[in-house]
Amino acid sequence: MLNIAIVDDEKSIAEALKLLLAGYAKERGIEISADWFSDPVQFLTQYTNRYDLILLDIDMPGMNGMDAARKLREVDDTVSLIFVTNMRQYAINGYEVNADDFMVKPVSYFDLAIKLDRIRKKDLRQDRDVVSVKDDGVVKFIAVKTIRYVEVLNHRLIIHTTERDFEVRGTLKKLEPLLIKNHFSKCNNYCLVNLRYVVGINGFSVFVSYGKNSDKTDEVSISHPRKKEFVIELNRYLGLNL
Repeated sequence: MLNIAIVDDEKSIAEALKLLLAGYAKERGIEISADWFSDPVQFLTQYTNRYDLILLDIDMPGMNGMDAARKLREVDDTVSLIFVTNMRQYAINGYEVNADDFMVKPVSYFDLAIKLDRIRKKDLRQDRDVVSVKDDGVVKFIAVKTIRYVEVLNHRLIIHTTERDFEVRGTLKKLEPLLIKNHFSKCNNYCLVNLRYVVGINGFSVFVSYGKNSDKTDEVSISHPRKKEFVIELNRYLGLNL
């Protein structure tokens, strides 16, 4: 199932896109669900991370598509995004909001099929696992791939990401199944580390990077009971990715 949101103030455009999507689904032998939002503010207010792809118009009254895309990226920085517009000159700036592509109106089936094939090849659900947190009263979705490690301090969860830290209510036990399947490993009873960010181990310390463009690291303790298993899991991860 491919879940798509169409955000366009023109009903005729949305209906045309739905027909094209239905044709694509039939030709490719897949299921597609498409929801239409005529108002980007309504779309953002009701947004959940159930969507695989957003087809977003740029030229809309009130909030335009570029501003809507910026707001979208504040809560979900991984969902695929394609601009559907007659304003080609603005669409080419889509890199600012990590857009995957753009299509010029009126959209042809051939163009749509090429774009969807390209996005589906990326595996739309790869790296789409997210953790939802409430930050200053706003629900935000954190891509699991951006989480460096999660620890428990004073009965609170601290989620350390490549951008910032989030302190939230919750339990490590509840997050553990999701994190483990995304190559996290327990270095002690109160901390799960994303193995992709491990840059070294010294004794009973593991050094966790802030990301590929940073020289900064955090030093996290490995407990004696977890040392052997943690090293095995790290070596297994490195072996799978050589």
